[in-house]
Amino acid sequence: MNKTDLVNNISEKSGLAKKDVEAVLNGVLGEITDALAQGDKVQLIGFGTFETRKRSGRSGRNPQTGTPIEIPESTVPAFKAGNKLKEAVN
Repeated sequence: MNKTDLVNNISEKSGLAKKDVEAVLNGVLGEITDALAQGDKVQLIGFGTFETRKRSGRSGRNPQTGTPIEIPESTVPAFKAGNKLKEAVN
């Protein structure tokens, strides 16, 4: 399912216009992105938690040339599923 499918499904189930659903979805995703960029967690009880994690620097290899390279430390987004989501999937 992609974003368009999600907007269509929510629109059908809620009876709201696709334009309104898309605006709300864009707003939610924007707020989650902004919170993660500031280093905050976003916790949606029953669904899951969005957070950032530090990935330590490490050495690796360039796949094209095989030469060793140093990969710097970085911050990456992460998602941990909540219990209700886990139960729904199983």
